[in-house]
Amino acid sequence: MTRTGATLLLILATAIWGFAFVAQKSAMNYMQPLSFIGVRFLIGGLLILPFALRELKKRKRPLLTKEYYIILFLGFNLFFGSWLQQWGLTQTSVTNGGFLTGLYVIFVPLILLFIFRIRPHFIVWISVPLAVLGLFLLNGATLNKINNGDVKIIISAIFWALHVLLIGYGARLSGLPIFMSCLTFILTGLFASIGAVFFEAPTFESISKGWIELAYAGILSTAIAFTLQAIGQMKVPPANAAIIMSAESLFAALGGALILGERLLASGYIGASLIFISILLVEAIPALKEKNRQIE
Repeated sequence: MTRTGATLLLILATAIWGFAFVAQKSAMNYMQPLSFIGVRFLIGGLLILPFALRELKKRKRPLLTKEYYIILFLGFNLFFGSWLQQWGLTQTSVTNGGFLTGLYVIFVPLILLFIFRIRPHFIVWISVPLAVLGLFLLNGATLNKINNGDVKIIISAIFWALHVLLIGYGARLSGLPIFMSCLTFILTGLFASIGAVFFEAPTFESISKGWIELAYAGILSTAIAFTLQAIGQMKVPPANAAIIMSAESLFAALGGALILGERLLASGYIGASLIFISILLVEAIPALKEKNRQIE
């Protein structure tokens, strides 16, 4: 797969996640966060299980112990990121939630630099502030007083950043993006379901009322979008991928317009343009630099 093809997969995944924001919010009218996350990820994992097993069968060697540890960590990480985000959305506004979730765009290059000692391409340090400013403007250029829900979503953004960093690394190491995604989903679903039994006491009636939201989140947002992310990040560096996926807010705004009848302010159009420019910069500049190097 080419770098362009991988970028397109990430954009498609981002579009699915953007529209999923409406489903995630409305699902809380019928069930609590752990119940929603548990069912969502178990649906996603079981759906792609046949494809995961076929992918594993084609591989010549067994999984390394290191690869199993990565999958286990990804399961815990995805569980905490999803739970904190979903829990936070029950306590804060959509505006705050949308902007604060996007802060993982900042955390990815910072974690790369200060923890993994990997210096991202210089254009990342230009594109990240543009993307964050774009997110802020797209979400109304306002941020209500920080509350407990906001804090949960900020912490969830750190887990999302770790997911962006590790899913690509694990997929490249193993060569099994679908298998790694499948096990990660199933682990996340099991962790959430166990938590739901102890802390939420879910019922079949409450879950069945949100079947439309669960179908979208389980099939499209989990089984398809997260798997596309794993495949795409085999070719796209994590800091670049984070900026590309900041376009999630663009598609969330589009979903709000089409489904909820919401309209962007003038600042929102400026924010959308800045996010688009940041994506173009982070993809075009390294490509042009590489092309010039080959010509020389």
